[in-house]
Amino acid sequence: MPESVTPEKSARAVFIVDDDTGIRQSVGLLLKSVGIETVAFESPTVFLKANLEDAGCILLDVRMPGMSGIEVQRRLAEEGLGIPVIFMTGHGDVGMAVRAMRQGAFDFLEKPIEDQVLIDSVLEALAVDDERRRTLAQRRSAMDLVSRLTRREREIAELLAHGGSTRGIADQLELSARTVEGYRSRIMMKLEITSLAQLVRILEV
Repeated sequence: MPESVTPEKSARAVFIVDDDTGIRQSVGLLLKSVGIETVAFESPTVFLKANLEDAGCILLDVRMPGMSGIEVQRRLAEEGLGIPVIFMTGHGDVGMAVRAMRQGAFDFLEKPIEDQVLIDSVLEALAVDDERRRTLAQRRSAMDLVSRLTRREREIAELLAHGGSTRGIADQLELSARTVEGYRSRIMMKLEITSLAQLVRILEV
């Protein structure tokens, strides 16, 4: 079973994956002291069964029985999870660190880790994850809005976003300028925007 720590303040939880009970507990207590919620796992197998969307970052031991941290990182990447991963190891070497970073690791820390170094790395990773989630939310919101458009409205929206004038679009699509203006009004209404600059931003997301 995972071990949970619930502090007074928290953003998303930091998931700790380490087969060393002492490490799990000491890291959990350290992060709790600065108001960060943690959930600890004794093995990769238990960790990979958890709801990983709840994680703001992952503290991952490199060497564990049954499955290495590098392999866990590879599985996370295959699932398309962009949660920042911070590796912790007492047996690190340059080659291992390079491989982890090439696979997208956020940081690579060698045990024993100084408290402030660990806290700083975790806080930076949580900030990166917050930004990642905001970007994803904005993208989903934009996609939901754009999905309201008909095929013709989407076509005209793209032309407007690329600088097309009402007259030019009308000529290109063999429509009247008045018809294009009608489409433009409906596009703005459906996308809940009031300017072409906003239209460009939505279509770029």
